[in-house]
Amino acid sequence: MRIGIIGCGLIGQKRAQAALASGHRVTHAADLDLARAEALLKSTKSDGRAVADWRAVVDGRPDIVVVATTHEHLAEISLAAADAGCHVLVEKPAGRRAAELAPVIAAAERNKVVVKVGFNHRFHPAFLKAREIVDSGALGPLFFVRGRYGHGGRIGYEKEWRAKPDISGGGELIDQGSHLIDLARWFLGDFAEVQGMLATYFWDMPVDDNCFVALRTAAGQVAWLHASWTEWKNLFSFEIYGRHGKLHVEGLGGSYGTERLAFYRMLPQMGPPEATSWEFPPPDRSWEAEFAELVSAIAGGREPLGSIRDAKANLEIIGKLYEGVGR
Repeated sequence: MRIGIIGCGLIGQKRAQAALASGHRVTHAADLDLARAEALLKSTKSDGRAVADWRAVVDGRPDIVVVATTHEHLAEISLAAADAGCHVLVEKPAGRRAAELAPVIAAAERNKVVVKVGFNHRFHPAFLKAREIVDSGALGPLFFVRGRYGHGGRIGYEKEWRAKPDISGGGELIDQGSHLIDLARWFLGDFAEVQGMLATYFWDMPVDDNCFVALRTAAGQVAWLHASWTEWKNLFSFEIYGRHGKLHVEGLGGSYGTERLAFYRMLPQMGPPEATSWEFPPPDRSWEAEFAELVSAIAGGREPLGSIRDAKANLEIIGKLYEGVGR
C-alpha cells in the first residue's frame, strides 16, 4: 500500500520504517520543516513527494495516512484523511479532548475506513504474551492492575510543546499516563469510576508533571496508576493481579531497561509462587507489529486493536481528571 507520513520527527520516522519493513511504500511526506520530510523519504529510499503542507498529502490520497504531529493537529488531520477515503494511523492520544474525536469516528463510519490509534505498548512482546496468558484463563478472574511509568525530562523541558496546554491538551497525564490508562482498559475493560490527583512538583510549567490515578470498573476491579516526569531513573512497571497469580511487565528496552515478563503462579498450598519469566531483547518490534495489526484490520474490514473508540474512552477519563474529578 501507499503510505503518507504527516509529521516527520522521531515517531514519524519510526512509523515510516515499520511500513517499509512490512513491504509497503512511503509515497508522501509532510512536515513544516521541509528538510525533515525530504530526509524521511531519503531514509525509506522513496522517490515520493516531500511537502510542507499536510493537505497535499491528503489530496494525494495514499492508502494510509500516518499522523504524527503535535496534539493540536491530530484530530483535524485524521478527520480530513478519513473524509478523503484514506485509512489512518494517528498517534496517541489522537486529540486533546474526547469531543475532538467524535467527528473522526463519524467520518470513519461514513467513508468505511479504518482509523487506528498509536497505542504501541499493546504490541510489545511482553504485553502480547501477558494478554495470551490472561486469555488462557491461567491467571483466573482479574482483581486489579498497578502501573508506573516515567522519565525525568531534560534541560529546557518546560519550554517544549508538551508544556503548552493549548498544544498538548495537558501534561504527563495525557502523555505517558494515556498509555497506562489504555493498558488498564485493555485488561480490565471500561471504568465506571474515575479519581485522581494531579501535581506539578518540579517543572515550571502550567501542566501536570505527575498524575496519580485510581479507576474502578462496575465489577469493582481497580487500576492504580502513576505517571511521572520526575522519575529520575526511567521506569516502566505494569502488574496484573488475578485469583491464581500475577503478571509483571517491566522495562521497555533502551533507557527503561530490558523488557521482561514474569508470571508468579500461586500454588494450592500458597506460600512462594511458581515463577516463570521471559526476556525480550531489542530491537523494539512493537511498531512493526502495530502496523501489521492495522493492515490486518483493513483487510478484514474490522475494528483494530487500539481503535479511535479506545482513544475516545481514554480521553474521556483524562478529561474527567483535568476537570477536577477527585482532586
